[in-house]
Amino acid sequence: MIGSARTILLLALYSLFSLLVLLIVGSISRAFNASVNQRTGAEVNAEALEQARRGVLGFLFGGDVAILEALQDVPLVVVIVFKATLFFLPIYVALIGFDQVSGELGQRSIRFLAVRARRSSVLFGKFGAQAMLLLALVLAVDLGIFLYAKATHEGFTGPMMIETLLRFWLAAIVFSLAYLSLTSLCSVLFRTPALSLVVNLAALFGFWLLLAIGRADTSLGALRFLSPYQYSDGLFHPRISELAISTGAYAAFAAVFLGAAYLAMRTRDL
Repeated sequence: MIGSARTILLLALYSLFSLLVLLIVGSISRAFNASVNQRTGAEVNAEALEQARRGVLGFLFGGDVAILEALQDVPLVVVIVFKATLFFLPIYVALIGFDQVSGELGQRSIRFLAVRARRSSVLFGKFGAQAMLLLALVLAVDLGIFLYAKATHEGFTGPMMIETLLRFWLAAIVFSLAYLSLTSLCSVLFRTPALSLVVNLAALFGFWLLLAIGRADTSLGALRFLSPYQYSDGLFHPRISELAISTGAYAAFAAVFLGAAYLAMRTRDL
C-alpha cells in the first residue's frame, strides 16, 4: 500500500491542496498586514489584526470563546489551512480505501483469503493497514504546514509547535477514523469498487446536507447531530467535557459503521 501508485498520487494531491491553501492564505495575510501597517500606528495596527483574527476564528468555529482563546497563540494560517484540509479529508479517505474489500470481492480473490483466515480478520486487517497509512499521510502533511508556520512566525516556538501539532494530528485522526469505517462499510456492501466509491461519496454529501439543513432551519436542528461533521469543532475545545463529547461521538460513528461492515462481511456471499 505504501509503495502503490495510488497512495503516492493521493499523498501528492493532499500535499498540493494543502500547499495551495497555505500559499493563498499566507499571501492574503501578508497583504492585509501591509495594508494595516501603512494606514495606522503600531497600537491600532495590533488591535486591527487581533479583531481580524478573532473574526476569522469566529467564522471557522462558530464564535466559541473558549476555542478562540485556546487558539490565540496558534498562527492563523495553520488554523485556516488545517480546517480546510479537515473538511476535505473524508474524500481522501474514501479514495484511499474504497476498494479495500470490494476489490477482493469483484475479483473473487477473497475466497482464497477466507479459507486461511476469518472474515473478520480480513476486514479488520485491511482497516488497520489503511488506518496506519492514514496516520502517516496526515502526519506528513501536517508537519509540513507547521514547519512553514514556524519559519514565518517568530512567536511560534518549537515547544508550542510540537504541542499544537500533536493536538491537531490527534484531532484529524479521531475525525478521519470514523470516515474510514464508513469507507469499509461501503466497500463490503458492493462488489464493484466504482459503485462503492460513488455510494461513499454520496454518503459524505448526505452527512454534509444534514448539517447544512440542521443549521439553516431551527425546526430541523436535530438533524445536524446525525452528521459527523457536527462534532469536528469540539475536537479543538480546551474543556475536557466538550472534547470527550466530540471524541465519543466519532467513536460511536466508527463503531456503528465498522459493526455494520462486520455483520455484512459475515453474512454476505463471497
